Amino acid sequence: MYDIGTVYEPKTVEEAVRMRCEHPQAVIIAGGSDVLIKIREGKLAGADLISIFGLDELRGVHMEEDGTLVIGSLTSFAHITADPLIREHIGVLGEAVDMVGGPQIRAIGTIGGNTCNGVTSADSASTLFAWDAIIELTGPEGIRRMPIRDFYLSAGKVDLREGELQTSIRIPRKAWEGYKGFYIKYGMRRAMEIATTGCSVNVKLSEDKKTLEDLRIAFGVAGPVPRRAESTENTFRGQALTASLPGEIGKAVLADVQPRDSWRASKDLRLHLCSTMAERAFREAVSRSGGEL
Repeated sequence: MYDIGTVYEPKTVEEAVRMRCEHPQAVIIAGGSDVLIKIREGKLAGADLISIFGLDELRGVHMEEDGTLVIGSLTSFAHITADPLIREHIGVLGEAVDMVGGPQIRAIGTIGGNTCNGVTSADSASTLFAWDAIIELTGPEGIRRMPIRDFYLSAGKVDLREGELQTSIRIPRKAWEGYKGFYIKYGMRRAMEIATTGCSVNVKLSEDKKTLEDLRIAFGVAGPVPRRAESTENTFRGQALTASLPGEIGKAVLADVQPRDSWRASKDLRLHLCSTMAERAFREAVSRSGGEL
């Protein structure tokens, strides 16, 4: 069933990087929920694998002294959803990854594997875009960090260079402190469905809960890579909360998205979803922040 070549099992990140350089054709495998399927389908038949599953140093969530939340790239979706730091500070990420597949997939699938696949439909991706996440990569030249929006290059392609592996996802204090968010995923089924469109909205309100101090809106499947609705964010940042604001935001995001027709949904349907989901997610994020519309 599985046509696999040689499997290399590094014991440390440094050894994994060395193996990546020595065997550039080898495929990194973590949880295996995507790679093993491709092998079974014949797309990666006979591939050599570098299994980083045993690198426990890349698992777990912790907070650094400056308030940066660090999520190890081998942290499973189930772990993220249950983690106390995630629940306290960026609970919407736990909610988003809890929509991935079924319980078995969430127990084995990793946040690093999900982002390194580079697919726009990943439930974690749009949410991490909305949190201004930083991707940490470790390679032969040392550690390299970049905003997640720069990590995604094109459909299915990320900025992972020769010898590198993703080691963590970092969310600085300034990106999460004072923010509340909400993620909506639309699929044809209610469970175990790839997102037709996904929308994640984070808001930061003024102390009196009357003004929208900051706004972040991110979409999945609204273009070849996850994307932020930057012009909408810039337009509505600093505005007073009014009853008409959610609808205005829902209309405005249409200028920021570029969905396409596919066998799963038409462009027109996705445009409708982007507008409606942005409005609904914004309403819920404001409510979670203690604001009223």
